[in-house]
Amino acid sequence: MKNLLQQPSLTRPQELQTLVENRRIFNLKNCELNIFESYQHALHIPLTFSDMVITSMIRGKKVMHLADKPSFDYLPGETVIVPPNETMIIDFPEASADNPTQCIALAVDDRYIRDTVNYLDNYYNTGDEQHQWKLTFNQYHFENDHEVTDLINKLIRVCSSTDKAKNIYADLHLKELLIRLIQTQHLQQVSLDSNIDNNHSRLHYVLNYIQEHLTEKIAVDALSRKAYLSRNMFFKWFKEQFGITPLDYINRERVKLAKQLLSNPHHNIGTVSKLCGFSDVNYFVRIFKKTEGTTPKAYQSCII
Repeated sequence: MKNLLQQPSLTRPQELQTLVENRRIFNLKNCELNIFESYQHALHIPLTFSDMVITSMIRGKKVMHLADKPSFDYLPGETVIVPPNETMIIDFPEASADNPTQCIALAVDDRYIRDTVNYLDNYYNTGDEQHQWKLTFNQYHFENDHEVTDLINKLIRVCSSTDKAKNIYADLHLKELLIRLIQTQHLQQVSLDSNIDNNHSRLHYVLNYIQEHLTEKIAVDALSRKAYLSRNMFFKWFKEQFGITPLDYINRERVKLAKQLLSNPHHNIGTVSKLCGFSDVNYFVRIFKKTEGTTPKAYQSCII
């Protein structure tokens, strides 16, 4: 039910340099792609990068220990971002020759990150939403959504290719990946803030209104009026701030609510669809499968 990365081929046994964190490196102008593989049980393996690093699990399981944070299992379909010069301590409790771990680590040049943030400051600040864009590390461990998975897959293919133009293609995909991560963090922060003060800004007011009316029909025209914007300007404004459309956000929040309701075995799919504000159960099933990678019925059977 997770958005899993495509699995690169494993290193041939005769080419392995080590059985723990064997490393393949693909160095580009603005980033460095590392593919790590481990083939035996190991504990407390340190790993440090001088640049900010975006890591994503492909196979197997790790246990991560980051500074001043609780330890956590790290599994395929998940990503962790780590600031420069922070040492990750990693355990490989299940790694073996038959069950290797595989993980990518994308180290990104600090200047490139600053340039991307400046781009957001120059082009994605609108009206009362003037604020300083930034990449934070408080939301450091998360499940990949479809867009993040697609972009990381593209970066793996481009970085490991022999294409002479790969620096150009990598630049495009890397900038989009960073912007999506920053916008997602912004959306999560504004959503949290809107629960406390829904009048802080137009953003907070709109998100709070959606949450309060999630089980009802929400017309985009009504949202645009509440934001004092035309329909077209509202779509553009919302997408610039959060990287997704208003309808995508509404559907995503409704799917979150549906997952909670599906934990009740007495709720059938039709009932859950209606309680989540969907007027068409078939549309609900399609949206749920697109978001979660499985149908509501299959999801419910897994958690009961």
